[in-house]
Amino acid sequence: MRVSTRADLELAERARLSPDAAFSDASLGRLTPEAPDPLRTCYQCDRDRILHSKSFRRLAHKTQVFLAPEGDHYRTRLIHTLEVSQVARSIARPLGLNEDLTEAIALGHDLGHTPFGHVGERALSHAIARYRAQDSGDGLFAHNEQSARIVDLLERDGHGLNLTREVVDGIRNHTGSLRAQTLEGRVVALSDRIAYVCHDIDDAERAGLLHEGDLPADARGILGASSSERIETMVHDVVTRSSATGDVSMSEPVWDAMMAMRSFLFANLYSTGDAKWEEPKAYVMIGELFDHYVKHLDEVPDEYRLHDGDKPEVQVADFISGMTDRYAVRVYEDLKVPRSWRRG
Repeated sequence: MRVSTRADLELAERARLSPDAAFSDASLGRLTPEAPDPLRTCYQCDRDRILHSKSFRRLAHKTQVFLAPEGDHYRTRLIHTLEVSQVARSIARPLGLNEDLTEAIALGHDLGHTPFGHVGERALSHAIARYRAQDSGDGLFAHNEQSARIVDLLERDGHGLNLTREVVDGIRNHTGSLRAQTLEGRVVALSDRIAYVCHDIDDAERAGLLHEGDLPADARGILGASSSERIETMVHDVVTRSSATGDVSMSEPVWDAMMAMRSFLFANLYSTGDAKWEEPKAYVMIGELFDHYVKHLDEVPDEYRLHDGDKPEVQVADFISGMTDRYAVRVYEDLKVPRSWRRG
């Protein structure tokens, strides 16, 4: 049986991928140089390191939209991550981009998310602002920056995963107006939006919070009348548009339809409505956890206090952002709720 070596895989990439792809043998390298793996490309190694990390496993118990959902089929942050990976690979493959790099970025893009989704992110930002006596906490904690911090510094007991610069760049620049250096990173950023728009509608319908007919009619007419139709429409559009322009993008009608769906979700699901009932409790919980630990830094696990240059609020934010929803609740109960006891 013939064994394919890393060199074989790198040659295959040169023969198979688009000239615009990020080739493994041309990577910018790692923060700490290391010997290449004999069987895997650098991006394959990165994917495997993320997949086997503690931060990745914790995504299984972190909120996507619905806090502590009781149903078996609501999406967690882990399921969202896997769906982003699937969408991104479906785009990267026909464009001749590096699927291994795409997958690594997709699997790592949300490692830094707090418990309780974006409300946890806001609560942590504002807690840091209070500690620093700043007027505004907006942006003081950002999950994309925290994801990059995790893979560069916090994983493996403070040594980080030592990923390639292309993967870290894609992780850091997957959100908002940020722009990754590689086409693969830009594919993940767009796939993230495609995935959460389509799948959050699914979960809201499952919860009875909205119905298919409630969605904007014009956008449905362009994208389709089901989640699978909408994903297919957008993936095909991205592939067609990107191949014509040489950059990762959507056509204007499909982009506008997707953003109309996103605006509808912000107005009817993300910002108001039944899915938000528990968010004030989560917000207070994160803030009180932060206030406790910043005053009792000795209670923060050693793995978050390994770097002497880190300020107390940064160490505490590292600890709290790494918590799962249920662990945050359990720690909060231990700190705030009296325990009953019986005499022996």
